[in-house]
Amino acid sequence: MKEFIIQKNEENQRFDKYLKKLLPNATTSFLYKMLRKKNIVINKKKAEGNEKLVAGDVISIFLSDETFEKFHVNLEELKKEYEILKTLGLKGLKVVYEDDQMIIADKPYNMLSQKASDKDLSANEYLLGYMIKNNELSFEEYKTFRPSVVNRLDRNTTGLLLFGKTLNALQELGENIRNRSIKKYYRAVVAGELKEELELKGYLLKDEKTNKVTYYAEQVDGSDYIETGVKPIVSKNGLTLVEIHLITGKTHQIRLHLSTIGYPILGDMKYGDAQVNKKYYESHKVNHQLLHAYRLEFPDGRVFQAEPAAIFQKLIGE
Repeated sequence: MKEFIIQKNEENQRFDKYLKKLLPNATTSFLYKMLRKKNIVINKKKAEGNEKLVAGDVISIFLSDETFEKFHVNLEELKKEYEILKTLGLKGLKVVYEDDQMIIADKPYNMLSQKASDKDLSANEYLLGYMIKNNELSFEEYKTFRPSVVNRLDRNTTGLLLFGKTLNALQELGENIRNRSIKKYYRAVVAGELKEELELKGYLLKDEKTNKVTYYAEQVDGSDYIETGVKPIVSKNGLTLVEIHLITGKTHQIRLHLSTIGYPILGDMKYGDAQVNKKYYESHKVNHQLLHAYRLEFPDGRVFQAEPAAIFQKLIGE
């Protein structure tokens, strides 16, 4: 028999989800069979799998050592992964705010928010390493709980990333993002001189194969509703610095919406204007979209902000 005591960062999740983290190589059907046969119990009582765990719960697993090891995480590989994370620096990430529940970081361009493949290193890994270095995430905790980025930014979009340190923080921040009680504002430099504030609405359809989205004025099968607020800050020399309120949050929404109305983001290689991009690459070395997650407004009144790179002001000020 093996016993595990639920820690603070493991509570308030479904028991079956915890088991899947503890025994990732076991099938869901096997885990439910063990629950039915009382080979896996909570506090010495039969469990269904849908229970919400509480700190202090005792999980007892009655499996042979051989069976347990077959389904359990590979501790040697996990320890190696943990030690590698410990060696990582922030690599251009800047911590804007931190408390015992969350980190808000300013992400540079050419960095993934979360890894797309096992070999990737992303902002998520750098922030995990930051926590490990600061003795905020032990190896025992790492076995069944991973702090994580909550909102995603495109690789070449800069700005504010939310990172939940605890399970409660991840759940609360995730819910606040979904119900839009955390308001997200961006800054961008666009081609063209926009003179009026706009409320943009429409539908977006994503092509998974090309990772590109298409705009529709009316709903089509499989499309998602999108809504974006756009306000000009400064218009000069054929460019505009705009502030964007991301009301819904869909893949490439801001880039698509601005391109659709004829004000593409400077440096956007997927939805932008190729000739304009070429001009500003040659004159100012603009090599990525000038889109920056600028401000986060929390429902409790807290506001967090990170200024965009100097090139934003330079282009508009010239």
